[in-house]
Amino acid sequence: MSQQKGTVVLAYSGGLDTSCILVWLKEQGYDVIAYMANIGQDEDFGEARKKALALGAKKVFIEDMRKEFVEGFIWPAVQANAIYEDRYLLGTSLARPCIARHQVEIAKKEGAEYVSHGATGKGNDQIRFELTCYALHPKIKIIAPWRMPEFYNRFRGRSDLMEYAKKHGIPVPTTPKNPWSMDENLMHISYEGGILENPKNHAPSGLYVKTKDPTESPNTPDVLEIEFKKGVPIQVTNLKDGSSHHSSLELFLYLNEIAGKHGVGRIDIVENRYIGMKSRGIYETPAGTILYHAHLDIEAFTMDREVRKIKHSLALRFSEQVYNGFWYSPECEFVRSCIENSQKMVQGKVRVSVLKGQVYVLGREAPHSLYNEELVSMDVQGDYEPSDASGFIRINSLRLKEYHRLQSKVKE
Repeated sequence: MSQQKGTVVLAYSGGLDTSCILVWLKEQGYDVIAYMANIGQDEDFGEARKKALALGAKKVFIEDMRKEFVEGFIWPAVQANAIYEDRYLLGTSLARPCIARHQVEIAKKEGAEYVSHGATGKGNDQIRFELTCYALHPKIKIIAPWRMPEFYNRFRGRSDLMEYAKKHGIPVPTTPKNPWSMDENLMHISYEGGILENPKNHAPSGLYVKTKDPTESPNTPDVLEIEFKKGVPIQVTNLKDGSSHHSSLELFLYLNEIAGKHGVGRIDIVENRYIGMKSRGIYETPAGTILYHAHLDIEAFTMDREVRKIKHSLALRFSEQVYNGFWYSPECEFVRSCIENSQKMVQGKVRVSVLKGQVYVLGREAPHSLYNEELVSMDVQGDYEPSDASGFIRINSLRLKEYHRLQSKVKE
């Protein structure tokens, strides 16, 4: 055993990798505090606690952060209509700053000099975790085993980890591991690596966990009425059975259930990692997909056109900032405040039909909508003079005429 080096708070999942890291850190001379974040993943936290203590953890912290994750991280993403590269709804990206914030809080509370994690040296998560840690605890030191030659040269694959686990009495999985990696939270589940690294390979039929195969989902839709206030969902009502859900966590879990039943929220993409490489990821984001479509609709109904253009450009910036790990940066805080300010009048109800992997908007209403039915009607003139459009068109055509006048000269 090496000389005692101090205390480290390890982001612990209970799986093979972080269990081996826990024992390895102890071998290096660290006292290890295991920290688990409950953000909605399917996990037996009681068993994970026993396992960490049996492996030598000095203490184990298990934090239930589901409500905080929804209200503090998912809701701002809903307000923003946050989406990375047109398809990814940022489920993992949003979870990392939530997890890492509590990790450094425990480090401060326990007087730990170090934090550690099991993220690989090729992915985005190492960046997200560590930028959050440094932002909130500038003096913290980070141990990232998968970037340390003494660790990754020793453990070159799963077989090396399995051998190490058997040698050190670490319980190993008794069932065969899926040939891909998975990461789950309340908002989504991601799949990558293994057989999925070949982007040509189709996702195996048994891969999906949160959503039913759309071809095998119910033939009749669930019709939901989603009420928003300041861009945040405050109530979901199922118009088929009359059930209603109000609290943030409750309504999000219910949307996950309904969307999952109908196979909503599956995507298979190749994305650009911040570190500079492309990766293939498969994601299930059931509730998030419903809310993305519903919020997009109520926002268009209630927000001024030019404000919405600016807000859309900010949403693109916000999505990149979150994906790249800059949640706690000054620029991301500024963009979030702008987006939140844009949502003051985003209030109303949207009705959606959920069926066979799709979300269909059926209608919407709002107490303060910019939609003027009389003004836009084809049957009523309203407070509008049609002849005014002639001058509007002529003014707008001036630029086009001048452009094509120049083009004709160039061609001559």
